[in-house]
Amino acid sequence: MGLNIREIVPRRQLEAGELRGKIIAVDAFNALYQFLTSIRQYDGTPLQDSKGRTTSHLSGLFYRNVALLSEGIKLIYVFDGKPPEMKAGTNNNRNERKDIANAKYNEAKEKEDYEAMRKYSQQNIRLNAEMIEESKELLKAMGIAVVQAPSEGEAQASYFAKNKEVYAVASQDYDCLLFGAPKLIQNLTLSRKRKTISGYVEIFPEMIELEKVLNSLQIDYDQLISLGILVGTDYNPKGIHGIGQKKALQIVQKHKQPTLIFKQFEELDSEWKEVFEMFKKPDVDKNAEIKFPKLNEDKVKEILLEHEFSEERIDNTLAKLKEAKEKGSQKTLF
Repeated sequence: MGLNIREIVPRRQLEAGELRGKIIAVDAFNALYQFLTSIRQYDGTPLQDSKGRTTSHLSGLFYRNVALLSEGIKLIYVFDGKPPEMKAGTNNNRNERKDIANAKYNEAKEKEDYEAMRKYSQQNIRLNAEMIEESKELLKAMGIAVVQAPSEGEAQASYFAKNKEVYAVASQDYDCLLFGAPKLIQNLTLSRKRKTISGYVEIFPEMIELEKVLNSLQIDYDQLISLGILVGTDYNPKGIHGIGQKKALQIVQKHKQPTLIFKQFEELDSEWKEVFEMFKKPDVDKNAEIKFPKLNEDKVKEILLEHEFSEERIDNTLAKLKEAKEKGSQKTLF
C-alpha cells in the first residue's frame, strides 16, 4: 500500500486548465495498477481480448491519456527498474496476499457470487513483463515520453521534479513527498467517479505541495521522512505498532532530530537509518534523457487492433486529439 498520511496532508483541488502546457512525470506502475483496478467487467475480471490477454491497462493508457494530451499536458511515464532489496519482504507479502485472493475468487466464482468475485479479483492484480513492454510501446506511439528508472519509478520522477525538469509528479502514493517531489498530483489519471460502499463519489485532480505540507505540519523534510518511517513505508511496512499519522506527527514535532525520534524505538534498531537513506539518496539516473516522440497513429492502431479494440472508436479518439491540438486545447478535462 505504501505510505498513508492522507489525514494530515493539506491539498487543494486543481483549477480547470491549470496544467495546460505543463510537463507531468507519471509514476507508471502506480498508474497501470490503477487502470487494472478500476477498468473491469461486471464480475470483477479485467478487460480481455478473445485470446485471454488483459487489456484494461491499454484502455486506460489510451483513452484517459488522450484526454490529458487534449488538455495540452505533456506526459512522461517513468517505469520501475530493479526494486531495492529492502522492498523484497513487502513484495513477497503482496504476492502471498494475491495468491490468497485468487483462491477466494475461484471459490466465489463457483458460487456465482459476483460481488465477492469483484472484491477478490481487485486484490489479485498482476503486472507482467509483456504488459509492461506493450504499455511502453503504446505510450511512445502516442507521443508520450518513456523513461526507465534504475530502481523506483517514483524516486526517478521525484528527481525530475526536484530538478525542475517537470512541473509535478502524478501518483496516488505519498512516498513521492518523502523522495522530495515539490509537487504531487493525485487522481490525475482516474475516472471522475469512484465507486464506494455508499455509492459513487466524484473525484477531482488534487495538488499536494511539499513546502505547504511542511509549513502546515510545522516540521522539516527530515522530520517528514521520520514520520513516514514511524507510520510505515514500503521499506518498513509495519512501521511502529500503535502509532498512526497524528501520533507520529506529535512525536516528530517533539523530538525534532531523527536520532532523537528513533532513540525510543528499539524495534527499529538501525533499520530506520537505512530506510531514511533510501528516501534521502535514492537510486536514480541523474543523466536520464527525456525524449518526446512524435504521434504515430498507425502504430497506435496496430497495437490496439491486435487486442481487438474498436477501430471506429480508436479513429474517433485520435481525431479528437488532433482536433484539440489544432484548436489549442480549448476544452478542459474538468
